[in-house]
Amino acid sequence: MTPEPDTDPQFDTGAQPGPHEPSRSTVETEVTVRRIPRYSRFLIIGAGLGAVATFILTASFPSDPKVGFGALFGYFLIFGVPAGFVMGALVAIVLDAGLKRRARTALAEHTTVDPLPDEPAS
Repeated sequence: MTPEPDTDPQFDTGAQPGPHEPSRSTVETEVTVRRIPRYSRFLIIGAGLGAVATFILTASFPSDPKVGFGALFGYFLIFGVPAGFVMGALVAIVLDAGLKRRARTALAEHTTVDPLPDEPAS
């Protein structure tokens, strides 16, 4: 048999706290809710795309036989990864600015429950 909310005392939400119940206080505030991009993901993906672009560009042109492909790729990687990192950051900043316009205002409830005082040991 399931308890009914109208007759069962455990569902009574309008009662004042008794001597063995914690006191509760609720405050309503107006908050702004919006989505934000995760910057770390944009930076990591941008750096990875910079490395891929560096590899493609290095492989597209003939390399000096004295230097070799690996050394040339490593040298250009010093420039490609930070460039991709910066591009990822710029994309995240532009996306964040666009999402600020779609922000909404909502009403939030903050409930504080004061714990029961410790009963002295007898």
